[in-house]
Amino acid sequence: MSTLPHPLRVLRNATLTDGSLVDIELVGRLVARVTPVTRSTAAATPEPDELDLEGYLLLPAPAEPHAHLDKARSWDRILPPMGDLDLAVASWRAYAETMTVEDVAGRARTQALAMLANGTTAIRTHVDVLLGDEPLRGVQALAAVRDELRDLVDLQIVALAGPDIPDAVVEAALEAGADHVGGAPHMAPDPIADLERLLRIAEERDLPVDLHTDESLHGAVTLGRYAEIVADWTRNVSAGHCVRLGTLDVAERDAVIAATVASRIGVIANPVTNLYLQGWEHEVATPRGLTAARALLDAGARFAAGADNVRDPFNPVGRSDALETASLLVTAGHLTLDEAYGAVSSGARDVMGLPEAGAVPGAAAEFLAVRAGSLAEVVAEAPATRLVIHGGALVARSTHTVDVAAPLGVPA
Repeated sequence: MSTLPHPLRVLRNATLTDGSLVDIELVGRLVARVTPVTRSTAAATPEPDELDLEGYLLLPAPAEPHAHLDKARSWDRILPPMGDLDLAVASWRAYAETMTVEDVAGRARTQALAMLANGTTAIRTHVDVLLGDEPLRGVQALAAVRDELRDLVDLQIVALAGPDIPDAVVEAALEAGADHVGGAPHMAPDPIADLERLLRIAEERDLPVDLHTDESLHGAVTLGRYAEIVADWTRNVSAGHCVRLGTLDVAERDAVIAATVASRIGVIANPVTNLYLQGWEHEVATPRGLTAARALLDAGARFAAGADNVRDPFNPVGRSDALETASLLVTAGHLTLDEAYGAVSSGARDVMGLPEAGAVPGAAAEFLAVRAGSLAEVVAEAPATRLVIHGGALVARSTHTVDVAAPLGVPA
């Protein structure tokens, strides 16, 4: 039987990314003190409420700013054709007509726990407001899962309302447990009208907003108007995908980015899914389906990255691991290792409106400890031996062993 979650008072012998060795004292869900460790201060045997992290690199825990737990792990049930966003939407909508609350909750729970095991302690999930007579099945399922997992992971729910969902149904989804207003205005017949509709609902209810924004290599550019509307807002606002931003000419791109930075919209890149969905129509020199990550960071934008879809019609793969997202930001987005991990940890928490986490007095005690010697090793190899701390308690432990035969002529 598992002894987790296991509340902790001290993290011993933790190596930080700058190479320093520290002890970290916790008080409840917060970091109280960070103390350098020397040979004379190192503890020999940890107490039951202490965790010895010798050999581990200690990182702020990842957060997932853009998931679709209602869709996760449905690929094998749907067996959809591989292809672009329109094909994925059609495949999903056909399957969604048959879904039950129990189906959604089961897949969402499995996915959330898989992400937690890999280190993610906070998840923002978009949930479709469905068509038909029971449009709230997904929201009801995720609200139940949020309650079940409340001691293990922080879960935010975004009501993802298409342009064909009436205002009254969007309102009902918010009453049923969604805590953010969401949608995909760029897919509407009148993108700006749908954008303004959703923002009006959020303003009337004083709720945060996270919109799918300009998820295409061509077509609508709504981010500039989004920034203009929310310029004076104090509530948290986010824009996911923003793929179109990466295809604009430099002058237009920089103007939209400047407006985005001024309005404090958090931009969420989703490299795994967008690299899969975008560019099918380009037989040669296929463009990268990514937002303008480098330009956004250089301009000082609030920037995060998420995995988006995992093993569903929008993405047949995915490892439920923030380190996969970070690795793709390096290879496809040309970010540094520090920038990439920051996008899936501190940047993600900022965009999600969560407090700072990590080895800083007063910060949230949200940590991922990985058996590794450097951040480069963590992002490159994603070592499987990990310890996950949420709210000051050990909530997940993974141990990986390898046994490889010795080459001929080499002593074992």
